Amino acid sequence: MRIQGISCTELAERFGTPLYVYDGDVLLERLSELSNALHPALEIFFSLKSNPNVSVFKTLHSGGARAEVCSLLELRTALLGGAEPGDVIFLGPGKSDQELEACLQTGVYAIVAESFDEVDRIEHLAAERGIRQRVLLRINPAHLVSGSRLTMGGKPRQFGIDEDQVLAAGDLTARYRYAQLAGVHVYMGTRILDAEVVGKNTRYVLELADRVAAVTGIPLEAVDIGGGLGVAYFEGEEDLSAASVAKEINPLVEEFARSHPGTRLMLESGRYLTALAGVYVVSVRYVKESMGESFAVADGGTNHHMAAVGIGSFAKRNFPVQLLNRETAGDELRRWNVTGPLCTPNDTLLKRAALPPLRVGDLLGITRSGAYGPSASPGMFLGHGFPAEVLVRDGEAHLVRSRDLPEDLLRNQHLYGSAASPASAKE
Repeated sequence: MRIQGISCTELAERFGTPLYVYDGDVLLERLSELSNALHPALEIFFSLKSNPNVSVFKTLHSGGARAEVCSLLELRTALLGGAEPGDVIFLGPGKSDQELEACLQTGVYAIVAESFDEVDRIEHLAAERGIRQRVLLRINPAHLVSGSRLTMGGKPRQFGIDEDQVLAAGDLTARYRYAQLAGVHVYMGTRILDAEVVGKNTRYVLELADRVAAVTGIPLEAVDIGGGLGVAYFEGEEDLSAASVAKEINPLVEEFARSHPGTRLMLESGRYLTALAGVYVVSVRYVKESMGESFAVADGGTNHHMAAVGIGSFAKRNFPVQLLNRETAGDELRRWNVTGPLCTPNDTLLKRAALPPLRVGDLLGITRSGAYGPSASPGMFLGHGFPAEVLVRDGEAHLVRSRDLPEDLLRNQHLYGSAASPASAKE
């Protein structure tokens, strides 16, 4: 495998393993393919949760992506990566006062409120500052459109306000002075591989937005239709194409945009933009046989790659894999269990995967790993820490995250009773 002409063997020798490598060209190609296919009224907001590396976001932002963030760190990352506050929305069911105040101070385009209690809190904090803050109501839909691998609505959830509660709230325009209710957000599910499902979701959200506006009086300055566009990871799955999505949703967006010319329309995308751009590179440390099965023990495992299909989706099926460092034409394939360095039998990257005979020092690349890799995995387990991350842009490899060292992981720990121990947890 070569990334923009650079072999993964060269990258491993230069930066060490385990290692995440992201191809900047693929990031921009995915974004361009999606934005060119979708209706021009639909803005793409990159979900930083899928890959919060600042250089990954900077690359996507250079191609026109806005930012959807869910924490103070993600907000700072987006701004550091070049996003304008007016192109940032802040989501999440448990926002702290510090996060809300940062939104107010920064002037983000909108805070997406997940409960009426949160709207009340925004109202209070904005009143203290004497400013108005745009707020979108996240709505938990009453009905579920099947077809997503992980549903985010249509059930009792911590996300959003139930659809019937919003529709029963009556006129909301006079209830708040500083929290400027200005639209709706609905996220139905994630890892969707059927374009018809995306279309049904979009139709539901746009129709719901109109019903909410009619009942509550909220002006539709913005409508976020969510996203959830998936990629194929496993046998039997097929990739979702931008063209097929556009065929389903562009007519709906066209009709809505024509009747709501002042409404900002948003689509969130994370995995679809980043997954195919990343490869997780590990080195085989030991090979062994156990009760008739072959094992290759690598220097990285589920501590960096447990949840690469997303939080809540511990992947027990094999991702695509390649042997990176040598030619194996003509070698007979064997069934290999590829495991990591953790003291748990669950630390299995590949189970009985068909691979050529493996040797100590071989490099394996787990592909389609650009989303929900280290950030959604237990990197602190056993104190191994998180891996290095490299971004390749214009044929040049850039270290965009240094790997954790023991001194890094000990830095924020404090030996009780010592003079250096902080007096307050806030420190």
